[in-house]
Amino acid sequence: MEIKDKSIEVFLDELAGKAATPGGGSAAAVMGAQSAALTSMVCNLTIGKPKYAEVETQMQELLAKSENLRQTLIGMIKADVDVFDRLMACYGMAKETDAEKAERSAAIQSVLKEATEVPLACAKACAEAIALSRIAAENGNLGVISDAGVAVMAGYAGLKSAALNVYINAGSLKDREFAEVKLAELTEILGNADVSTEEIYQLVKNKL
Repeated sequence: MEIKDKSIEVFLDELAGKAATPGGGSAAAVMGAQSAALTSMVCNLTIGKPKYAEVETQMQELLAKSENLRQTLIGMIKADVDVFDRLMACYGMAKETDAEKAERSAAIQSVLKEATEVPLACAKACAEAIALSRIAAENGNLGVISDAGVAVMAGYAGLKSAALNVYINAGSLKDREFAEVKLAELTEILGNADVSTEEIYQLVKNKL
């Protein structure tokens, strides 16, 4: 059974257990998915309300984007587990002879690149979740506007958490050119997320 099909309690039990997966990468994707889901909630409770007729079309468009993003992030929960499990399998390869050591090292480095790409994609998705939450905070139903605030915080937590996984995996790469390119991409994704998150949080707080 995939993680997405399990109960929250089972997922948390597995997260707390001795197995390496699911771990922080999957948790980051869940945080991002929660952010997108909360933005969708704000949209669903704004759409169709006469009081918010002026933003009806905008909120419908936002709902489509947040739901698409939610599905993307749900897929990343499994992607993180899969790539980490494959990486652990590579570390378990034979290393008795020089040939085995070389094959093991090459396999590890190959999967490490994927293990860098996966959280990088998650970070990008979480940054998008933050951006979408701003629209919900600006135009959403005031009765559930606090949920837009929770959305931005969940997205931010997912973003910063995913970034940590990029850093740790990129740090183990021998291909430094590849690593530096990915770290530069991460820096661009992080951008002014700290400032944006605080702005959205305060925007929501001021509406309460």
